[in-house]
Amino acid sequence: MHTPDTPIPILWVTPFVLLLLAIATLPLAAGKFWARRYPLVCVGLSLPVVAYFTIFDPHRLGETALDYASFMILPGSLYVVSSGIFLEGGIRSTPLGNTLYLATGALVSNLIGTTGASMLLVRPLIRANRHRGRSAAHVFVFFIFVVSNIGGSLTPLGDPPLFLGYLEGVPFTWTLRLWPMWLTTVVIVLLIFFLIERYATATADATIGEPLDSGREAAAETGTKGGLVLQGKRNVWFLAGIVSCIFLDRPLREAGMVAMAILSYRITPEAVHDRNEFTLSPIREVAILFAGIFATMLPALVVLEQRSRALGVDQPWEFFWMTGSLSSFLDNAPTYLTFLSAGRGLGLAAEVAGVPAAILAAISCGAVFMGANSYIGNGPNFMVKAIVEENGIEMPGFFGYMLYSGLILIPTFLIVTLIFFA
Repeated sequence: MHTPDTPIPILWVTPFVLLLLAIATLPLAAGKFWARRYPLVCVGLSLPVVAYFTIFDPHRLGETALDYASFMILPGSLYVVSSGIFLEGGIRSTPLGNTLYLATGALVSNLIGTTGASMLLVRPLIRANRHRGRSAAHVFVFFIFVVSNIGGSLTPLGDPPLFLGYLEGVPFTWTLRLWPMWLTTVVIVLLIFFLIERYATATADATIGEPLDSGREAAAETGTKGGLVLQGKRNVWFLAGIVSCIFLDRPLREAGMVAMAILSYRITPEAVHDRNEFTLSPIREVAILFAGIFATMLPALVVLEQRSRALGVDQPWEFFWMTGSLSSFLDNAPTYLTFLSAGRGLGLAAEVAGVPAAILAAISCGAVFMGANSYIGNGPNFMVKAIVEENGIEMPGFFGYMLYSGLILIPTFLIVTLIFFA
């Protein structure tokens, strides 16, 4: 007799692997087909998994559906509200200017979350760097590294895994103790970014990027040199309201976020939305892709949950890399909870939430930091990619992005391991 605790055949991980391969290869190999048919690909690979869990574990399937709804309502509501805030000027498209902007984003991420900071701050950065054309792509790759992921390590508001840890008994201020890891990682990544920016600026010539007409050139000058312009100030309150809703229970949490988004949309002047070039295309694409990801990754999460104790993980550095590696491709929130449960099962000193402080730090940093390793490692990653591309800046493909993370983030994480977790 099959029960929810019956080990799931590992063959059921295949749809998730195929979906990852499709996301990674089809936009390059069959771009027109993917642009038109990616919803059908997601549905086709999801249906067998949904049918299996409908029969054998409908409760888990229902919980996953609710988690997906919560997952999408947060970035969706933040996307709508942030689209009602027009911020321009005060950013200089220089190596130092862009670096300081990313550093500011790393701090803001801890106050309104990585998703909120990403949605609020990416458009001004686009306006400041759009005149650079294709040569600006690395700016937004590093934006994803720092603002959409690593930056949100210091508070439970910063990233969903840390908020789940707070619900599991981690004191609200405990994550502030991660500041040495946070600072080390942010400084290394920003230093590398600054050096790349210096090189890109020094080697730039008129043939790089798309040529500018006089109107676009003037807009670029305004975006980089003009005074700070802020429209839609009332939406800042709605942004704060969405962050406050995080502390509510389901379904009040989701209802509150949806209400904030609707009110924001209704009161925002159309001119502000036009200046932000607001459309629903980016959030629609993310919603469809992550519906497929949430459905097909369900067997992978079950396999991980059922076999985590057999992995033999008991050292902080092992927790850092195992949690991080899986958070690169699976939702980092359930991965965090899985390894927190595995840590509790070791029977070691229950210093914080049932585990040693060193192991909890490793799990927390692994889940948050390594969500930056791929476009699907964390929700804001793909959102930023979609928004940037909609604004005419071509981003690296799936493997191209992972080449960046492999060359920059993995060595950085090795340094962090040697300093803090070895």
